[in-house]
This record gives sequence, structure tokens and C-alpha cells, in this order.
Amino acid sequence: MADLIEIQDLVVQREGQTVLEVDSLAIKEGEVLAVIGPNGAGKSTLLLVLSRLLPPKSGQVRFRGQAMHTLDELAYRRQIGLVLQDPLLLDVSVFDNVAMGLRFRGLPKAEVQQRANDWLKRLGVLHLKNRPARRLSGGEAQRVSLARAFALQPEVLLLDEPFSALDAPTRARLLQDFQALLSETFLTTVFITHDLDEALYLGDRVAVLLEGRLRQVGPPEQVFSAPANLDVAAFVGVETVISGQVISSQDGYLRVQADGAMIEAVGDIPVGRPVLLCLRPEDITLWPENSAPASSARNRLKGRILRLTPQGPLVRVEINCGFPVVALITRTSAQEMGLAVDQQVAAAFKATAIHLIPRY
Repeated sequence: MADLIEIQDLVVQREGQTVLEVDSLAIKEGEVLAVIGPNGAGKSTLLLVLSRLLPPKSGQVRFRGQAMHTLDELAYRRQIGLVLQDPLLLDVSVFDNVAMGLRFRGLPKAEVQQRANDWLKRLGVLHLKNRPARRLSGGEAQRVSLARAFALQPEVLLLDEPFSALDAPTRARLLQDFQALLSETFLTTVFITHDLDEALYLGDRVAVLLEGRLRQVGPPEQVFSAPANLDVAAFVGVETVISGQVISSQDGYLRVQADGAMIEAVGDIPVGRPVLLCLRPEDITLWPENSAPASSARNRLKGRILRLTPQGPLVRVEINCGFPVVALITRTSAQEMGLAVDQQVAAAFKATAIHLIPRY
């Protein structure tokens, strides 16, 4: 895929303070780029720059190879679809909200009618076309907002946390429908979210913004399982981080001495290098200490349960193995094993589940 948008050495300031720095980022034509980060990380600022609502202090943003600031502003904005957390619908009917932008562009009445009805139907709200927008639910309003954006046939769709204000069932249905539309249209999309599940579900690639800087970009599975540094690891849910040192290497397997435990991992880090071992909670299997069966996992630690925290259908288990280890298991598994605070357990995990970050 060709690069549609290229960002180089971007610096954005507000009130004299630098709020966003992006050394290099290319957004490919037809991809969905999920931009994640906590509140205040610079995600919305990036969207404002891409929509030409906020000029950068320095750096270059190119659209199809041309510097964005040299493009006609109105012509560029007509190639952008923007959907916000608040749908910002006009106080007219649902149909008129979707048709308004098409009418402003001087399209024939028949085409306006066809496009508006088509996208209302595809977003599942055609039956609401004559309803005043002020009488819509949150999910209905966001569907109309998306229909309005898609109907304009933009080259780039920019979304700023459009599902965060919705209740869980509404959000799940809309995410599913939206993902199907993106797969069907191949519309280049930049999707801002602080929700990691949304990023995993929608993103072809994920970009991590922390404290105003772009820290990592890559496929979701790479970013979530192989974070570039400790800050990214903490944000994407790596809860177990163990200090260690590589003491041997053979056939791609490393033996790492870590606070009294010997742990096997996969990698090509030189012997003698200090490392951080990163382990996601869902990659750890727990058993009562004396009933752990044979397993293909190369690592097994013994420890004592410090805390059990229910998280919906899951249970977060904190264990003292000489160092803190956090596992995430189903509530059913926890009940079947009768897990309890102070119980001795075995924590097993594969060598391939560990991501090593070298320390220098």
C-alpha cells in the first residue's frame, strides 16, 4: 500500500508549550491506524493537525506527496471525514443531517437522495430518517454521524473516540458494524481511542502516544506482545516486569537469571546483558501447587496468592514468587481450583510468551 499521509519532524505547541512531537509516521492508503494513549497524550491534537484545524509549529505533513499547507484548504477538508465523541448533529431530521454536506457540494438531488438513504440503511438507521436528530439515543446519533461522514466519500476518515460515551451493548454492536464497513470500503482511517480492546479489534496498525511523543508503531499483536520500552509495556497491559540478566544462549533459547529464579525466553540478546522480562497476565496459567499437570510451558514458578480481584468474567490474581507476578484467569477456573488468598500455586508460562527489553 502507498503512503497517503506522511508526517516528519512534527512539533505542535499550545500556549507556548510543546504538546505533540512525531519524528516520523506514515499512514498507508486503505489502512486503519488506531492511535492509543492515555488522556492528555496528544491523540486529539494529532487529529486536529491532520484535519488542518491546528497548524504545527514545525515539521512537515504531506498528503499524497504534497505538503499539506500548500493545498487548497477547502479542497483538502472536503477529502476528510471527521467523527467526534459528540456527534454534533444539526437540529433537523436524520435524513437532512446526512444530506446537508452533499447539498453543500452541489450534488444533484437524486444523488443526494440515493447516497443519504444508502448510508442510513448501511448503518441501520434508515427507519429513523424522518426523526428529529434531537430525539435520537446516543448510539443512534453516532450511527447517523458515521453515515454523514461515509456519504461524503472522503479519502480519509478521522475519528476521535466516537464510541467512548456509549453503553457496552450499544458500543459492541456499533463496533461490529463499523468494522464490517471499513473492511468493505478500504477507507483510510485514523482512529483515536484510549480503549485497548477497540484498538486491537479495529486497527491494522497501532500507534502509541505517551506524554506527547510517538513511542511505537506496528501491528497490534507486535505492540501488545513486544512493547518497545517499559512505558509502552505498562500502558498496553504488561503487568509483570522482572529484572534479570542473560546467562546463556542456545538454539534461540535464553536462560535468564531473575531475582533467584531461572527463566527461559526466546531472543537474540547477548549473554551478560541485563534485561527486563515482560509477561502479559493472560499468558500465565495457574494451578494449585501440588496438582500442576505436565505442560509444554518451559517455565514454572511457585508462589503465594496475595490478592484476588474480580474483573467481570475474569479474576486478576496477584502472586508473590519472590517478585510480583500477575495472572488473569476466568472466574470459572478460579472457582474450580478453589483459589484463595495465601494459597500456594504454580504459575506456568511459555518461553515464547516473554518479551525481553534490553537494559543499557
